[in-house]
Amino acid sequence: MATYKKRGGKPKTKAEKQQSIEDGSTTAEVFNTLDENVSKTEQWVAANQKYIFIVVGLAAVLVLGYLGFDKYIQQPKESQAMNDMYSAQKYFDEAVGSAQDSLFTLSLNGADGKYGMLDIAETYSGTKAGNLANYYAGMAYLNMKDYVNAIEYLNAFQSTDDVLGPIAKGGIGDAFVQLEQLEDAFDYYVQAANAKTNNYTTPMYLYKAGVIGLKLGKNAKALEYFKSIKVDFPESTEAKDIDVFIGKAQASRN
Repeated sequence: MATYKKRGGKPKTKAEKQQSIEDGSTTAEVFNTLDENVSKTEQWVAANQKYIFIVVGLAAVLVLGYLGFDKYIQQPKESQAMNDMYSAQKYFDEAVGSAQDSLFTLSLNGADGKYGMLDIAETYSGTKAGNLANYYAGMAYLNMKDYVNAIEYLNAFQSTDDVLGPIAKGGIGDAFVQLEQLEDAFDYYVQAANAKTNNYTTPMYLYKAGVIGLKLGKNAKALEYFKSIKVDFPESTEAKDIDVFIGKAQASRN
C-alpha cells in the first residue's frame, strides 16, 4: 500500500527535527537567491530605465508611424495610382484587340494629359499599380517588337498571381527567342512553367520549353516536358499533337 508524508505535521523524532531544520535552511537559501536576483534586476532597470524608455518609445513610434503611413499616405497613393492608370489601361485593352502599335504607344506614353504606363511605373513606384504598370509596359513593348524594353519591364514586374506571374516570365522567354538567345529563353520558359500550376499557362510553357530544348540539344528535358503535358494536361491545346513531339524527343535521344 502506497504511503505519503502528511504535510504540515510537527516532526516527532530527532531525525525528523534535523531534516526539518535542513529543509527550512534550503528553502531560506532559495528565497534569498530569488531576492538577490530580483534586487539585481531592479537595480539594472533603475540604472538603465532611460534607455529602456527610449527603446520602447522608438518601437511605439515605428508602429504608429507605419500605421499612419499606410492609412494616410500609402492607401491614398494606391487609390490615386489606380485612378491615373485607367486611361492607359483602356488604351492597352484596345490595342490588344486591334494589334495597333499606335494604341500600344498611347498606353505607354499617355495622351490628353493622362499618364501612360511608363509614368505610372515611375511616379507610383512601390505601389501595386506601379508594379502592374511594369507588366503592361513590358507586354506593350513585346507586341511592338521592342524586345529589350519588354525584358526590362517584365523583369521589374513582381507577382504571385497564378496567371500574370507565369505570363510575365513566359513573355521574357518570347523576347529572348526573338533576340535569338535560346538558352535564356529556355530558362524563362521553365520558370514560367514552374511558377504556378494551372491548366492554361503550365502546358503552354512546358511546350515552349520542350521545343526550345530540342533546338538546344536538351532532348531528355524536352521529352520530360512533353510527357508531362500528355499525362498531366491531356485536355490542353498543347496535348493534341504532343505524341509527335514525344516521338521527336525520343528519336533525338537515340
